[in-house]
Amino acid sequence: MHRHFHWGRHAHHRGPFGGHGRGREHGGHHGWPRRGGRFFDHGDLKFVILKLIADQPSHGYELIKAIEEQAGGAYSPSPGVVYPTLTLLEETGMVVSEVEGGKKRYSITPEGEAQLAASEGQVAGIFQRMAEAAQASAMFSPQILRARENLKTALKLKLTGGALSKDQIAAICDALDAAAAAVERA
Repeated sequence: MHRHFHWGRHAHHRGPFGGHGRGREHGGHHGWPRRGGRFFDHGDLKFVILKLIADQPSHGYELIKAIEEQAGGAYSPSPGVVYPTLTLLEETGMVVSEVEGGKKRYSITPEGEAQLAASEGQVAGIFQRMAEAAQASAMFSPQILRARENLKTALKLKLTGGALSKDQIAAICDALDAAAAAVERA
């Protein structure tokens, strides 16, 4: 299973990462692929990973975080997408791996460098679209996403942990109202 964020079925125009998506004028967010779009066109993730490894040899987890950072938090590939892509790149001779501390660190090969050079325009376009998407909206800020998920998790744990007293309910409501007011003032 992978997390390419397939967001529906109806398309109106190409989104910034290929596929068809609904942009701002059609109800999407800042030209983002939505309902039907994919974050990357087929094969783009391979180039993103190859370029990141060319810039700095990395472990799979480091690559996941680097892609998330490049996309401004709008996309974080799952290990189920990244590791098979790394295996493919290794099997095709584009990267090599060394086991370091129990984890594989991937480095680019001359064949991988040649592939990047031959696809330089395409790779630059992919990274440009990632940069544009990252700048498009603060809603994809990794810090905001993390904080929002922390709040959702804390609330879910509290609400599913058993019956709440009137004082607990009032305290939770006060905390949520205070957080909403603080966000509005920010």
